[in-house]
Amino acid sequence: MTGKLQVVRIERRLLRFITLTNWILFLLATLCGFVLAPGRFAWGILAGGLIVTINFHLLYRSLKQALAPPHVANITGVLGKYYIRFLASAVIIFVLIADHYVHPLGLIIGLSVVVTSIIIATLNEIRKIIFKEAA
Repeated sequence: MTGKLQVVRIERRLLRFITLTNWILFLLATLCGFVLAPGRFAWGILAGGLIVTINFHLLYRSLKQALAPPHVANITGVLGKYYIRFLASAVIIFVLIADHYVHPLGLIIGLSVVVTSIIIATLNEIRKIIFKEAA
């Protein structure tokens, strides 16, 4: 039982770290974009960051509700919500680029915020494991 509790604790710590890092990176990238880049580029960072951050939080909520006993949902409902979010994001991204509201490179930078947060969390965990084994 303690092993399962340990895993849950690690998962929660990782999720908190990723969420916090995500918001920090999103705010820093957006701020740098508005200070250093032309308007459409900065708006692309902001729009991409918002799209991916909102999707990440909605995915977390969907999975948490679907996997929480006693209401374990079927996989079809979870995948349905996922694909609806994916389609909505694709339409929003298409409109933003096609109507020239944002610069595509700025949008890509914004969309990379969650992936960057996950990479940082992974490297942080690897660092902890290496230094724990070295001690």
